[in-house]
Amino acid sequence: MNLQAVRAIYKFEMARTFRTIAQSIVSPVLSTSLYFIVFGTAIGSRIDQVEGVSYGAFIVPGLIMLTVLTQSISNASFGIYFPKFIGTIYELLSAPASFLEITAGYVLAAATKAFMIGLIILATAFFFVDLQIQHPVWMLVFLVLTCLSFSLFGFIIGIWAQNFEQLQLIPLLAVTPLVFLGGAFYSITMLPEGWQAVSLFNPVVYLISGFRWSFFGLADVALGWSLVAILGFTGACILTIGWIFKTGWRIRA
Repeated sequence: MNLQAVRAIYKFEMARTFRTIAQSIVSPVLSTSLYFIVFGTAIGSRIDQVEGVSYGAFIVPGLIMLTVLTQSISNASFGIYFPKFIGTIYELLSAPASFLEITAGYVLAAATKAFMIGLIILATAFFFVDLQIQHPVWMLVFLVLTCLSFSLFGFIIGIWAQNFEQLQLIPLLAVTPLVFLGGAFYSITMLPEGWQAVSLFNPVVYLISGFRWSFFGLADVALGWSLVAILGFTGACILTIGWIFKTGWRIRA
């Protein structure tokens, strides 16, 4: 494996992040802090506890997931779309680097950014709520897997997109609503039985459930199903990217 190629892409993408640190890191952290203030204070004053956990603490995993998902997708999609937009994608394709190495460079950089933001938001949460993490290792595992899988998904979106508007289309119309409806701010057990069954078709439910379990030991679905869901999604994204580079779909055209 050409690690030098992976390192070059990774360093370039990370340098771009630190050149725009206000947009890349400060902005999502401030936005999430507003969620803590609005949901934790305004709504939390009316909802005392959810399954024995204070509402302010209960929404922390969902808020982290909301930000991590959107940031993973946006960082990876813009990272690969911009070379397409300015035409340097052909230099990248002609370099002695396989699709795995190109993908690894962009995806690892996007995942690193999202992971950093997730940890910063977690640290920020301690200023707002009394928070304890029962399974810190599992928390990191879920956070890393989520960053990697949705960075892969964002990479696919970046290849698919033909303009800047399309970069935001799927995150705004699909991912964000799925997070809000996936139990980010409530437990799906609070829903009527019919809606609970419908919620199980939402893949984000499994991510948030597993991540919340690592904090409080509470889960809407079994931990094993959460792991199966995220690993299956990751595998599907890798296979899709392999097909894209093999056929040249939306790359060589």
